[in-house]
Order: sequence, then C-alpha cells, then structure tokens
Amino acid sequence: MDAPCYTHSFMLQEILRNGQRRTDEALERLLPGPDQRPESVHRAMRHSVFAGGKRLRPILCMEAARVIAGQLPNGIEELGAALELLHTYSLIHDDLPALDNDDLRRGKPTCHVVYGEAIAILAGDALQTQAYEVLARLKCSAEARVKIIEEITLGTGTIDGMIGGQVKDLEAERQKPDAATLEYIHRSKTGALITASIVSGAVYAGASSNDVQRLRDFGRSIGLAFQIVDDVLDVTQSSEQLGKTAGKDTASEKATYPALFGVDESLRKADALVVSSCNALDSFGSRAATLKELARFLVQRKK
Repeated sequence: MDAPCYTHSFMLQEILRNGQRRTDEALERLLPGPDQRPESVHRAMRHSVFAGGKRLRPILCMEAARVIAGQLPNGIEELGAALELLHTYSLIHDDLPALDNDDLRRGKPTCHVVYGEAIAILAGDALQTQAYEVLARLKCSAEARVKIIEEITLGTGTIDGMIGGQVKDLEAERQKPDAATLEYIHRSKTGALITASIVSGAVYAGASSNDVQRLRDFGRSIGLAFQIVDDVLDVTQSSEQLGKTAGKDTASEKATYPALFGVDESLRKADALVVSSCNALDSFGSRAATLKELARFLVQRKK
C-alpha cells in the first residue's frame, strides 16, 4: 500500500480557523436571537450550535468549492452554515435518552439536559427547518440550488443517508454485525452528510458532472475514514479529551470498527481510505492540495 498522501502545510490551521470563523459569523446572522420569541427554543438551538464544534462539514464544503472555482465563491459560508445546522440537529436528537442517552456534547451539557427533552426535540426540528430555509435562499443559480437541496436531502434521509444509518446503528446494538453491515452503518450515519457537504460545495461553485463524481469518491472515502477514527477515539481517549462521553460505544455494545477489527487494523483501514481519497483528486493537481491535507487531518485528529 502506498504511504498516505499529505503535506505539513502551515496554512492548514489557518484555513481551519478561517473556516470556523466564516461559519460562525454566518450562523450568528442566520439564527434567531436568544430573545426572539419563543425564547426557550431559540436559546436551545443556539446552545447546541455555538457549543464549540469544529465546523468540519462547512470547511470541507468551502474547500471543495475552492477546488472548482479557484477561490471561495460569494455566499458559500451560508451553505456551510446550513450543513452545520443539519449536523447539530442530528447531534441533539442522537443524544436524547431514547437514542444514545448522552449528557455531554462538545464539552458542554447536551441540549436535553439543559432545556428538557421536549424543547430539545423541537430545537432539533427547528434547526433542520432553518437549514432548508437557508438552502432555499443560496446565492447561486436555481438549478444549482435544486441539486444542492436534493444532494443534502439524500445525504440525511433513510436510504443510504444519515437517518437510515442511525436506524441500523440502533438495531445493531448488542448484535454481532458483519463487516458489510458495519460499513453500511458508518457510510450512511456519518459518511453520507460529509459526502453531501463536499458535493454541494462543488455544485455551488459550478462543477461539471465529472468533477462532482471525483469529489463524491473523495467524500465517500474520507467519510468512512472519519467515522472509523471516531470509533477508535471512543476507546482510546477520555471524555475530557473528546468533549463527549468516552466509552459509550463499548457500554452500549455498538457496532464499531475496533470491536470487529481491533484498534490497529481499524487505523490501517482508515489510512488506506485516505490514500483512496487522495487518488480520487489527482486530476485536480495542486488545486486539491488543501483537501488532501484535510483528509489526513481527519484521521490524525485526537478528538
């Protein structure tokens, strides 16, 4: 197997910081204020959105757009913000007692712990609704908006999408899934929205169908690698390091890569996926350097 492709660019941390800043500024503009009636749900929404997330999906979206356009297109941060709203809604619901029953997320008490289950459910619903309002107003062509909304809807839906993956994840608890089932869960529950983030950024920037397919292949590989590493971190890092409750997967007997393959083999699989993701971008030449670095960052992270 070839060595994973990456370079140690001092610019990567700056790109991550700038991506976070642009996304947070857009989220601040787009979300209702904490004193906007009904205050309880708006404060719950903001509690989870501004709890300190890495904004990886918006950053991947922006950098995919940069690969196509050569620079960040006007308004791309609003697409990134919509993706972050959808991601945060999924976290709020995933933490509920009926699902993963977690009381810590991004280093802070989860939404239902602070605001109660009813408001947390409604806050998640509201974030999802707000995301599609933002998507409907994107500063791109109507054709591109429709393609983006379709891509994101599929990535968050029940057929090979986030909700479908969550269902299979729940059903696989305390079972002994095979490798194919485990891969399906991870590609759907986590990888699908990561892929949709990358593809939607490319579509926003005017990518051709061939370019979209290359970036889709990249997204599928790094989306799975990202979740494999998440599985590993759950068994190798503390709650303080992760910003969420460590060991939850093991306690719930969830289907994970370390449970099936062990930690070392799981990390080898993640590295192989990074190689595959980089190969998918070779035709873009130097324009794809940052995305390749991001792929390596996603498997080298510690939380």
